[in-house]
Amino acid sequence: MLVPIIFGGVILVLVIALVVALMGGKRSGQDLVEDRLGKKTKPKKEKKEKKESATSVLGSAVDKAVEGRGFAQKLATQLARANLKWTVGEFLVMSAALAIVASAVFYLLNRAVLILLAVPGGFVGPLIYLNMQKSKRLKSFNDQLGDALNLMVNSLRAGYSTMQAMEVISKEMPAPICEEFGRVVLEMQLGIPFDTAMGNMLRRVPSPDMDLISTAMNVQREVGGNLAEVLDSISFTIRERVRIKGEIKAMTSQGRITGYVITALPFGLGGFIYFMNPGYMGRMIEDPCGWGMLGTSLVMIVIGYVVMSKIVDIEV
Repeated sequence: MLVPIIFGGVILVLVIALVVALMGGKRSGQDLVEDRLGKKTKPKKEKKEKKESATSVLGSAVDKAVEGRGFAQKLATQLARANLKWTVGEFLVMSAALAIVASAVFYLLNRAVLILLAVPGGFVGPLIYLNMQKSKRLKSFNDQLGDALNLMVNSLRAGYSTMQAMEVISKEMPAPICEEFGRVVLEMQLGIPFDTAMGNMLRRVPSPDMDLISTAMNVQREVGGNLAEVLDSISFTIRERVRIKGEIKAMTSQGRITGYVITALPFGLGGFIYFMNPGYMGRMIEDPCGWGMLGTSLVMIVIGYVVMSKIVDIEV
């Protein structure tokens, strides 16, 4: 009786720590800009910032521990691309908390074998969510790029400068493209060169179309020319590419859904049987031969998913 109570208390503490980390990590973009610029604020605001920073002490400690390491820099880049207002330390703390909480839950449910899956799953799950957010944001950016270019071309033809046209995009277009162009305008207003500001945006949004636009704008700034005509041609190409990609996605939707269902079916069915009748699946887990069968099945499932993904992934 004492063991479940102890684990229940551990779960409660970890859930509270996870919520605190989330609250400390979800800072506004303005706060992040002010922190990086080192602005001095009023004493009242300093007290508020100290109070907020106290909620993520553990995340800050982890940040200091992993500062300067290669994987931390890559993870920070991925967080920026997904536009998640979390630090690397807070992300790692949340991943570890999820792994421990899932392990404790499986232990309380008398499913100790699943702890072997809960620990790596607690770290892999947040990474999957991070990649999904990054891909979703990049897709939204690419879909909005054609309309943004039309707005920029019209602004240039109306007599606006390049910076003013980009500022119009930051005010008139929806997220995420307005956020990225707004950051470029803000960096240029702070004295950062145009090439550097565009390079920073390309690191946050690794879009081939945006790379083409950035190259065209840099060439125009160096050698001159009619930027509106160049961007108009690029805009037409981008819109046609988006249209063709939409048609291909509609035609390959059945194949993609089939791949998802076939990949998820063994895991869902195996988990359902294990929870309903642990003894039936337990024989496979207890026997070393069963682990070999599970490993072979997992490898074949991954290979099948990769092959089906390659079949329906058509480059435009």
